[in-house]
Parts: sequence; structure tokens; C-alpha cells
Amino acid sequence: MSTERVYIFDTTLRDGEQSPGASMNTEEKLEIARQLVRLGVDVIEAGFPVSSPGDFESVRRIGTEVGDAAVVCGLTRAIFNDIDVAADALATAKRPRIHTGIGVSDSHLRDKLRISEETALERGVAAVKYARNLVGDVEFYAEDAGRANPEFLYRMVEAVVAAGATVINIPDTTGYAYPEAFGDLIRGLMENVTGIEDVIVSIHCHNDLGMATANALAGVRAGARQIECTINGIGERAGNTAMEEVVMALKQRPDVFGVDTGINTREIVRTSRLVSTITGIRVQPNKAIVGANAFAHSSGIHQDGVLKERSTYEIIDPVDVGAGGSAIVLTARSGRHALRHRLEELGYVLPDEEFERVHTAFLELADKKKEVYDEDLEVLVGETERTVNEVYHLAQVHFTSGDPGIPTATVELVTQDGEHLIDSSHGTGPVDAVYKAINRLIQVDNELSEFSVQAVTRGIDALGEVTIRVTSGDGRIFTGRGAHSDIIVASAKAYMNALNRLLVSQIPTVEEEL
Repeated sequence: MSTERVYIFDTTLRDGEQSPGASMNTEEKLEIARQLVRLGVDVIEAGFPVSSPGDFESVRRIGTEVGDAAVVCGLTRAIFNDIDVAADALATAKRPRIHTGIGVSDSHLRDKLRISEETALERGVAAVKYARNLVGDVEFYAEDAGRANPEFLYRMVEAVVAAGATVINIPDTTGYAYPEAFGDLIRGLMENVTGIEDVIVSIHCHNDLGMATANALAGVRAGARQIECTINGIGERAGNTAMEEVVMALKQRPDVFGVDTGINTREIVRTSRLVSTITGIRVQPNKAIVGANAFAHSSGIHQDGVLKERSTYEIIDPVDVGAGGSAIVLTARSGRHALRHRLEELGYVLPDEEFERVHTAFLELADKKKEVYDEDLEVLVGETERTVNEVYHLAQVHFTSGDPGIPTATVELVTQDGEHLIDSSHGTGPVDAVYKAINRLIQVDNELSEFSVQAVTRGIDALGEVTIRVTSGDGRIFTGRGAHSDIIVASAKAYMNALNRLLVSQIPTVEEEL
């Protein structure tokens, strides 16, 4: 069965640029246009040529560079000078389109344009006829069609189709429509406008009520065959229909829509990131398709399902949109299955007993952090390995510090026989006080020769890892490492690790005893 084609009209460089703070220069627009070609969009609305010399130059250069790969479109008002300037800017394009139009709602006619319906109709028809003398492809927009009187809208569309328009754009300019109503509007045009079957009906929806994608899809079901959209849904006010959302909805639900696009979906994430970088508009983490969390799972139940079969909780393969793969986000809600899976991916195949120690440490850390990273896991594995066969185990450490104040530390150690030892000391700083308290309990000759600290992971809640070296009385050097979200505790763990290594080295072997 053949599938009908829906054309993707990308207006990131025109309507998307109207997002506050999203202004782009010509070179930036060219970079995005090249990526839009790789993405496979059908039409690139490159700008509004009469609005500024920069927009004129952007349209001209994009038209030159794109060649046959896509239609290059310039926006105008229903004003002859606008149309002349757009035609000049598009002179280098191999597939030029002029996009002209006028308001059709009572609000726009009465309050903005202050003209009658008849005057608006005359201006719309005149603009289309004038543009058709300059280019062969003219798109007409009926601005604010979502709030227009349907009968007047039918008259306007029928008149501009007769005048030579090749594409009719029905915008929900203010995001006022809802899916059922917008679908009915498009259906009404298809049923009541003579000649509508000879043109492409396009839809341009805004997201003021969060329904731009739903309205666009309703328009497609009603017969529209071009969707005007932007990357990441950027645009005026609350933005436009998000290209990635409508494209993937059409792709995932052919049973509902029965249409397809020419988009190379594996370029979606790359395009999203490029637009976000150039415009400076960050994509919210929970944004559909391209958000950082779109394919991330933190619930233990979800993680278990995805690890067994991806489709249990993912309807889109992340590879299909260029996202790489699913992400198992390790948090306090993650289960054993997810933790063991990630450890194995990092190369740690742990026996059950050792895994349980790592799992316990993981839960303690996850209660303190929003997310546990790979580097954290590597440190946790190292930490559990370092606590095996300890002569003394650091049970707890408490310290006070400040200015003014005397840095003081209390340390509790547990021996291999289960004896609890507690002592306190003061020092020049909290680390010095902790080390002196430990030395009071473990009276072994040593000298601290090196101390360094670094953050293991990113963020304010990062693990800090401390590495130290101590020199024993006989000149041997022992290295100790410790990690914790509290750098003083990490320092105590590192010192204990070094001292335990020193003490173990002093225990005679069986051969030495003999």
C-alpha cells in the first residue's frame, strides 16, 4: 500500500528566530541550513527579506548554497515592495518560494489591519498574483485562521487559489485552537473550497496552550500535507510545532496517520543540539524526543523492564533519532538489576558477597546524590576492595572547624576482634585533627609525605577522592585512597587505607614465622 507524503516546512530560521534572545547572524543561519539539508526538510523558510539587510543576505546566501536540495522560502506581507525584495533575495535559489499573506480573523481585520473583509480579500489576491509573476511557487498564509470566521476563510482561500497560490497555509497564529476544532477547520476547507484539491494545504500551529503538536497532527488527519514547524519547537511566545515531535509521531503511528515524511530521523538529535547551541535556548530535560531524559530511566521497575526488553518502556529506539542509546540513570530508586548491569558494562563482574557490599555503599551514596555516575561506581568498587582485610576499620569521624575556633576531631575505629576504640584530638585544620586522633589510636611510626584531592564527578554533590602517601619508620612508602562526598571523611578513609596497608605489611607470613 502506498503511503502519502507530508512535506516538512522548517521555519527555525524565520519564526524560530523570533524567540527572545534567539537572533542569529548569517553564518549561523547558513550552518543550520546545511544541517537542515542533511536532516531532509522539504522547505527552508530562510527569513523575512524586507525586515533587515541581514535577513535579505541570509535568504540570498541560503538560496545559493542549498541548490536543489530544498525549496528556499522568503516571507512577505501582502505588500508589493515586500514581494519585490523577497524575489530579489531569492534570485539565486534554484527552487524559490514566496510566502505572502494577510490576516483573516475579526481581531486582525478590526484591530490590527483596520480593514474590511473585502479589502483583505482584494489585497490577498493581488499579492498572490503579483508574486506569481516573479516566481512559480507562491504560498499564501491566512494569518490567525484559527480564530477566523470559517465562511470568510473559505472565500479567501478559494480566491487566492484561483489567483495562482500553490500552497495554502492555515495558521493557528495564537495557539487558540484545540485538536478537534482545528481538524474540523481543515476538513471544512477540504470540503468547501473549489480547487483546494489542486494545492497543498499547510498548517502552522503555535503552542500557547501546549497543543501545537496535537493540532498539527489533527490537521494532517483532516487532509493537510505540509507541516510548518521548528527545531526544538522554538518560536514566538510559547513556540511552534516541534519538528521532531510531529515527524516521530507520524513515523511511529502509520496505523493512525497513514503518511510519511522524507526526514532522516537519525539527524534529529544532532540538529536539535546545533540549534540549541547557536540560539542559546536550552532544551528542557523532559522534552519529547530530544530532551536529555527522553531515553533515560531512573525507576528500578522501568530499568528492570528496559534491560530485559527495551520496548517495555520505550516506543522509539533512541538510535532512530540519533540519540545513541537508552540511559540507565542510577539513583536511590534503582534496583540491583540496574546496578549489576552497569557495573558489568564497566567491566566489574563481582561475586555476590562483594556486590552486596558495593550495593550497600551505592545506596548510602545515592541517598546523598541526585545521580550516581560511572566514576562514582568505580570509586565505590575501589572503596569496598580497600575495606577487605582491614586491621582497623573507620566506623565514624566527627569534626568541628571554623574561624574563630579550634579544629577538633573525634574518631571511632573497630578492630578485627570487634573492639571499638574512640579518641579525639585538635590540629591546625580538620584533616590534621582527624589524622592526629587516628594516630593516638594507631600508634605506628609514619610520616605523611603527600596529600592530594580531586573531584571524581561533576556537580556540587560530587565525590571527592583523596590520595595520600605515608612513609613508615623503615622508609617504605604506602599509598592510601579514600572517597566520600565529604572531603574530610574522604581524607580519613585515605589515611586509614594507607595505615592498614602499612600494618598488614608488618604481619609475619607463615614462612617468616617458621
